[in-house]
Amino acid sequence: MRINRTALAASVLGFALAGVGVATPALADDPGSGIDVSVNIEPTTTPGQLSMTVADNNGVSLQENGSDAAARQFTGTLPTVTVTDTRTPEEIPAGEYWAVVGQASQFVASDDPAKTIGPEYLGWKPRLLSDSSTGAVSAGEPVSSVVSDGTGAPNVGLEGQELLVSTANSADEIGTSQVNADLALRTSVDVAAGEYHSTLTLSLFNQS
Repeated sequence: MRINRTALAASVLGFALAGVGVATPALADDPGSGIDVSVNIEPTTTPGQLSMTVADNNGVSLQENGSDAAARQFTGTLPTVTVTDTRTPEEIPAGEYWAVVGQASQFVASDDPAKTIGPEYLGWKPRLLSDSSTGAVSAGEPVSSVVSDGTGAPNVGLEGQELLVSTANSADEIGTSQVNADLALRTSVDVAAGEYHSTLTLSLFNQS
């Protein structure tokens, strides 16, 4: 009977050891059993764009300056206009160019809508404020009121769309360009008195 009890005890002990052996996590700690997990996350990219902004302003109040026997003249300065191109050369189609043009509406008197001054009486002289490293960006040509200012500039005013600034080829010069313009309203000497208002609309065109 002693042999049997010993055999039974040995059998139970053996089962217990087998159970402990199955549950041990020793193999999980083996460096050779790990799997490397990696990922390459590329930086996000945003396509460049062409945009135009106008400096904060409260409008332009033209003041009488330079009137003579031939005309009454009122002058002011257009707020700075900035054209920004953040595109890469690869994003710009071959031969593409951009331009900013301006066009004025009719001046209407605040006290009497029947009193008006046509946009053809408002002229401007664009001026490039930023350096053009390649000469590709340039200001538009001056435009005079229909009442000539004597400079020889076309006497058409801003009745139609007139060029403020442009580039012949967008890819030639990428970055920021700034421009403004001297404004001059020249009217007949007998223009009706009053406070007049007009809207000068600037538009950015991108063409190829």
